[in-house]
Amino acid sequence: LLVEDALDKSLVAKDKNVEKIVESMRYSLMAGGKRIRPILCLAACEMFGGSKDVAMPTAVALEMIHTMSLIHDDLPAMDNDDLRRGKPTNHVLYGEDIAILAGDALLSTSFEHVATHTTGVPAERIVEVLRRLGTSVGAYGLAGGQVKDLECENKEGVTLEELEWIHLHKTAALLKVSVGAGAVLAGASPEDVQACEVYAEKIGLAFQSK
Repeated sequence: LLVEDALDKSLVAKDKNVEKIVESMRYSLMAGGKRIRPILCLAACEMFGGSKDVAMPTAVALEMIHTMSLIHDDLPAMDNDDLRRGKPTNHVLYGEDIAILAGDALLSTSFEHVATHTTGVPAERIVEVLRRLGTSVGAYGLAGGQVKDLECENKEGVTLEELEWIHLHKTAALLKVSVGAGAVLAGASPEDVQACEVYAEKIGLAFQSK
């Protein structure tokens, strides 16, 4: 409930000229889901003595990034899905152009949200969280995992190593940064942060192996 409330408050159109894109962003962000990434972030922060208030901006950012990935995954050029959780996908409702831009805006807003709303911790921890978020969506994260997934889609003889690489980067990358960022915000040691990341990578692999 705390995460849902924070997500709802994170996107508000303050200018009539942005009402359409904010509506599109909110449509997918508030479409439901388990919110596992934000909850992992909050839990990791609390485990090392931090608070939900400190971690919540990052928790919101994680769900924004996850939502961006879903919007883009559903596009005709990717998985070409018309439904997401039983509802029309973003591009079906708003068009491909708006859906792409809504995903882009969610990604950029996620960084802005962390930088603007995270308080009560040293600035270097916030910068480290931003660095980790950037890595999680780049070539060594979601984007790289998605490209590898597309390359292997119609390929014969895909190896276990290739499959693990896809899952570790497409799925586990966001889980990894969820716990890692939460631990960093609380001031956990590098060893403890790494242990959390290993834990999250195992979750990512298990999720895809179910």
